[in-house]
Amino acid sequence: MNIIITGASSGVGFEAVLELILSGKHKVMALARSQDKLTRLLEIAKGLNPDCEIFAIAFDIVHDDYAGLQQFITANFDGRVDVLVNNAGVLINKPFADLKEMDFVEMLQSNYIGHVRIIQSLLQFMGDGSHILNIGSMGGFQGSAKFNGLSAYSASKAALHTLTECLAQEFVEQGIKVNCLALGSAQTEMLEQAFPGYESPVMAFEMGKYIADFAVTGHRFFNGKVLPVAVSTP
Repeated sequence: MNIIITGASSGVGFEAVLELILSGKHKVMALARSQDKLTRLLEIAKGLNPDCEIFAIAFDIVHDDYAGLQQFITANFDGRVDVLVNNAGVLINKPFADLKEMDFVEMLQSNYIGHVRIIQSLLQFMGDGSHILNIGSMGGFQGSAKFNGLSAYSASKAALHTLTECLAQEFVEQGIKVNCLALGSAQTEMLEQAFPGYESPVMAFEMGKYIADFAVTGHRFFNGKVLPVAVSTP
C-alpha cells in the first residue's frame, strides 16, 4: 500500500510509521513540520528495516503549497494513495476565560482545516478501496468526560469527528472509506501537556501499532465511524 501519515515526527504518528515499515509491504510518506525529527525517524526506520520504502518530508499541512507534494506523489507513488492518516495536531491547555480568539483559530487550523486541505488536495489520487483515517480525541467525543483547559482543543477535534461522518457519505460512489479513531491517553508529549504528571497505561508505541493496523485493515469493517479508543479517563 501507498500510505501517507501526517504528524509523523513524534508520539503515536512516529510509532505508527515505524510499525508500517517493518513488513516491507508498504511505501510510507511521513509528513511533519520538523525536519530534524523526521531525519531521526528516517534513521530509526532504516535501522529497523534497511530495505523499507520511506519518504520523510518536512511539510506544513496548514500553510504549505500542495502542488509540490502532488507532483511527488505522482512520481513516487505512481499517482495513487491507498491510505491517508490525518494525525497532525496541536494542543493548547488554557482556561476558557484566558483563551484568545487566535487560540481557537490555531486549534481549528491545525486540528481541522489542515486536514480539510490535505484531503481535498489528495482526493484525486484516491479511489475505490482507499482509506482516510482521521485521528481524533476522546476530548471531542460526544458524551465523554471533559476537562478544564481543553475547550479549544476538544471543540476542534469534535469538528474533525463530524467531518469524518460527512465525508464517508459523500465518498460512497468513489469507494473511499473514512473513519476516525477518538484516542484516549497514550504516553506522549501532548498528554504531558494536557495532563502534567499523569502516566498513561498505554505506551505511545502500543497506540501507534493500533493506528497502523487499523489504517491498513479497518476500512474492511468500518466506514463513517468515530470509534473511541480508551482504557482510562483521561
